[in-house]
Amino acid sequence: MARAASKNGDGPVIIKKYANRRLYNTQSSKYITLDFLADLTRKEIDFKVLDAKTNEDITHGVLTQIIMEEENSGQQMLPVGFLRQLIAMYGDSMQGMVPQFLESSMDNFRKNQKQVQEVIETAITSGPFGHIAKQNIEFMRSAREALMPNLAVKKPEKAESIDDLKKQMADLQAKIDKLSAD
Repeated sequence: MARAASKNGDGPVIIKKYANRRLYNTQSSKYITLDFLADLTRKEIDFKVLDAKTNEDITHGVLTQIIMEEENSGQQMLPVGFLRQLIAMYGDSMQGMVPQFLESSMDNFRKNQKQVQEVIETAITSGPFGHIAKQNIEFMRSAREALMPNLAVKKPEKAESIDDLKKQMADLQAKIDKLSAD
């Protein structure tokens, strides 16, 4: 997937990471957080993170750190089975093909994301409890907009409703898993 260049169009935004773990945006001359970098990523603004002392490109490690923080904050998207399979691929003869395959798969998913969202939403809202799902979606959207108005402009409505449903489904699955474990 093509990434947007920095605002001035001169290539990626350069971020310096210092030994004290602080991140510095050289374009805006401000210290930033990992959350800021996650927002840049969501906005498809290209950036590169360099070690301030060695000038080594450490973007991969910082992006991995962002994923770990998201996963640990309750926003888990990577299933345990997938993580186990990924770890098992390290050192495997096919290891070199995995990054290209994963990137290509994610690119294809993102290209077809709108269609996938519509299919999932239709499947969830067309069943016998569809009217309840629609009411829950609207309730969650209203509550989020009332409590966090700044987030209301980040995503289109359909994406928000799908995100809400995914979270509800994950919460329900966790409860089911807990009940079946007891």
